[in-house]
Amino acid sequence: MNNNQDHSHYWQLDNLPNRLTLLRLLLVPILVILLILCRYEIPSERHLYGTLAAILFIIASITDFFDGYIARKRKIVTMFGSFLDPIADKFLVVSSLIMLLSLRRIPDWIVILLVLREMYMTSLRLFAMSENIVIPVNDWGKWKTALQMIAIPMLMIYQKWWIFDWRIVGTFAIYIASILSVASSLIYSVKLINTLRHHFREKFMSKNKS
Repeated sequence: MNNNQDHSHYWQLDNLPNRLTLLRLLLVPILVILLILCRYEIPSERHLYGTLAAILFIIASITDFFDGYIARKRKIVTMFGSFLDPIADKFLVVSSLIMLLSLRRIPDWIVILLVLREMYMTSLRLFAMSENIVIPVNDWGKWKTALQMIAIPMLMIYQKWWIFDWRIVGTFAIYIASILSVASSLIYSVKLINTLRHHFREKFMSKNKS
């Protein structure tokens, strides 16, 4: 009975984690519109829209944490959620980076580096999944994600508040995140290559034995 229940959960569409994922997706176009409005010449309006975009980004990031936490806690990991959750994450981050580039708040090479890194890592994970191999995210990758999620809303606000300058801290954080993104992807690649060698060696040996 438990197996049937788990199987039914796997194909379920309407549950709280999936709703949070859909909410994150719906926030992306609103976020983009707010950042487009940041092109207004009036500084007060520009700062208002940037701050609203930063708040929405933070809300979306929080939903990313809670949908995964709730899914694991209630054991309702679904096919729909597994497919849509990483897509929602990529849409949120990549669209934010592109808009910050259009506002000239982030260097073009950093956007190219981070976007290509996401594409590269997604391809590697899909390939690993095709061989039933799971490589856990390394600590450098976790730090990269954390710094990226801190840097992006700061660059959306992009102003000085008393003695705290969001621009300087945000720029510094996104530079460090870029360095960590390269390091973490190299570590992941090496681990995957070593795991694949062992995997195919075992597969070859078992085939020869049979």
